[in-house]
Amino acid sequence: MSEPTRTGAAKRRIGGVDAARGAALVAMMAIHVLPGWNEDFEPTFTWLVFAGRGAALFALLAGVSLAFMSGGQYPPRGERMTAARLGLAVRAVLITVIGLLLGFLVIYAQVILVYYGVMFLLALPLLRLRARTLLILSALIALTAPVLMQATRDSLADMGGVEPNFSTLVQAPGDVLGQVLLSGTYPALPWMAYVCAGLAIGRLDLAERKVQLRLVVAGVGLAVATAALSAFLLGPLGGRDQLVDAASVWSSTPEETVYDTLMWGPDPTLPTDTWWWLASLTPYSSTPLVLLNTIGTAVAFLGILLLLGKAASAVLAPLAVLGKMTLTLYSLHLLLLATGLFEDRPPLSLIVQLMIVAGFAYAWQRFNAQGPLERVVSEASKRVRSTYLERAGRKATAQRTAEYGAERKPGEARLPSGTPAGTEGQPFSIRSAAPPPPSTPPSIQPDRVSPSASAAPPPPMGRRQALEAEARDRHRNRQRS
Repeated sequence: MSEPTRTGAAKRRIGGVDAARGAALVAMMAIHVLPGWNEDFEPTFTWLVFAGRGAALFALLAGVSLAFMSGGQYPPRGERMTAARLGLAVRAVLITVIGLLLGFLVIYAQVILVYYGVMFLLALPLLRLRARTLLILSALIALTAPVLMQATRDSLADMGGVEPNFSTLVQAPGDVLGQVLLSGTYPALPWMAYVCAGLAIGRLDLAERKVQLRLVVAGVGLAVATAALSAFLLGPLGGRDQLVDAASVWSSTPEETVYDTLMWGPDPTLPTDTWWWLASLTPYSSTPLVLLNTIGTAVAFLGILLLLGKAASAVLAPLAVLGKMTLTLYSLHLLLLATGLFEDRPPLSLIVQLMIVAGFAYAWQRFNAQGPLERVVSEASKRVRSTYLERAGRKATAQRTAEYGAERKPGEARLPSGTPAGTEGQPFSIRSAAPPPPSTPPSIQPDRVSPSASAAPPPPMGRRQALEAEARDRHRNRQRS
């Protein structure tokens, strides 16, 4: 496949991916706005369906986007891959900066963008890995990173639920780094499992029907298997009883405490009194089973949207419009949250916010394919990438010029390997490469040779010229005889 063809294939937008990205945005907005429990303090439908899953889908699609932006099925090599990495590094830094600015907002929502940008940076060395290797790495991260998270949590600073921003970064950079990597709401190290899985999916041919079916089957299977395993560990194996016993040391109502933690998630982090917490499916806990379970639901959902494709294009079109500029619309949603718009009436607040972000997306995309923040990030990334490629091209040209010579005389070529010693510095003439003419036998030599001819050797001749001269000499000798 030629390079232009590969580039075009990598740049084609896939509507199902855009629709999935839009659905992830809507899910996160719903979790931020709608209540998680009803009047009887039971979990609402919104909480049961979207809690933790919207953010997980968002992170998995980050990996898919990374794959698309680094060649899709055909990742480049050499200088082009280095250029892609530099461009994505700039993108990651700018997304992190936007997240640090949004961290100043006083809202009851956690800003994912800082974690998102750090995950982009951590993924840069992985862009050349194969899909199978990425899937294995995703599983290893999901199984081991939560253990590291739990083991180090007590030694990390308690940020009090404050999201990373420029102020906390300047005051305590080490604490913010620990928060972003391990102890935050979306810890980057465990959540790299989503990014690796997304990278692997982005390296597949997502337009192929078999691939779409496999995504659905594998995603559903993984989600069901992890849910069953968690129920088995906490039930028949006695994990829940172990949690209650551990919580009784520091809680007067241990059973209620365990129920609340398993249902509503850590506040703000999981307890570290027992390793049995890692067997739970509590949302936003980043346990191994939570990571694998939400990877399964995200993959299955993406596969379903890809399967629907054109058959549900009218239904998916609004989600795809939102999915084309999620960075801008997510930031706009957080700004609307900060205004307290209909805060006392959550359903109305969500409807109004959806209307605002959707109206803005439709109006903007009539004139621009990218959202305003997406355009700024993309232009900066493209500029760095193209600058690097231009410099690399000039450097390669200079090296070739130095190797072969800035100017070469016509008919000259570089000496081939194996040139006899003492001739390396001599020009090699293409014309002189022909074998020398055969010497004239004594029987057909001319009778007389002029002094001027004997004074200097004749100029070198090609094989054809030598044969013609030999024939003329034979003809003259016959006439004389």
